Amino acid sequence: MTNVYRRQKLKRLVRNRWLYIMLLPGLLYFIIFKYVPMYGVLLAFKNYQPFLGFVDSEWVGMKHFDRFFGDPLFWRLLKNTFVLAAYNILFFFPLPIILALLLNELRSQTYKKWIQTMVYIPHFMSWVVIVSIAYLFFTTEGGLINEAIASMGGEKIQFLLSPGWFRTFITGEVMWKETGWGTIIFLAALAGVDTQQYEAARIDGAGRMRQLWHITLPAIRSTIVILLILRLGNFLDTGFEQIWLMLNPLNREVGEVFDTYVYATGISQGEYSYSTAVGLFKSVVGLVLVFGSNFLAKRFGEEGIL
Repeated sequence: MTNVYRRQKLKRLVRNRWLYIMLLPGLLYFIIFKYVPMYGVLLAFKNYQPFLGFVDSEWVGMKHFDRFFGDPLFWRLLKNTFVLAAYNILFFFPLPIILALLLNELRSQTYKKWIQTMVYIPHFMSWVVIVSIAYLFFTTEGGLINEAIASMGGEKIQFLLSPGWFRTFITGEVMWKETGWGTIIFLAALAGVDTQQYEAARIDGAGRMRQLWHITLPAIRSTIVILLILRLGNFLDTGFEQIWLMLNPLNREVGEVFDTYVYATGISQGEYSYSTAVGLFKSVVGLVLVFGSNFLAKRFGEEGIL
């Protein structure tokens, strides 16, 4: 019986060999760039010295975590990171869904494709370009917005230097850059909705809003839940490059997050073990959020990702 089962498995493997070959590059990518580097997590429990090497560096256990959690700066970093992450969830995450629903209502395919192209373009710009555009519009000296305010007799506003405007700018830049690109998955999900349901709803007298609420949204609900779970997994990843470019001495109080702190301590100051401990803390929080949100999704009848 065992030999028959093995022969069947071998035949199935040979029959689907091209599928496994196509799977190989992706599998190698995750092994090489995702799983092998996990060995470096041990750095968080060592006092790494470059001249001693990874293996011979002193094992210090939870010393770096105790230092991090005991630092008053920890609570400021945690607050800033959580607030920015919450802004992204509350204000950015729904936008691709809304835009996809609006695009789905367009009947002119030419007009629809033109709008899609226009909203996709910002995704391909680097954060350096995005931040440069923000400076061009909002800087105090020569910024288009401030010059317009001054021309109307108003007083120029220090948008880029004000702590009160920092989070608004960070969230707004993310919304402008990524909203269009985020619609791709939702538009694909909307394309799979059975059109006969809309026809039946129209016969029953349902208008566009009722069709949207009772047919469209339930059809893409599982997609929304899965993407929300994945988003929560990266909850503390607020983005290093964008925030680093927007930081200055006057807004650092509200702008310093875990990503910029890791760079400042790990790269600039050479505290590799300490910065690894901070990064590991972020990863553990993300893992907990993924499992927690997946558990809640299943409790409410959704499929989840695990």
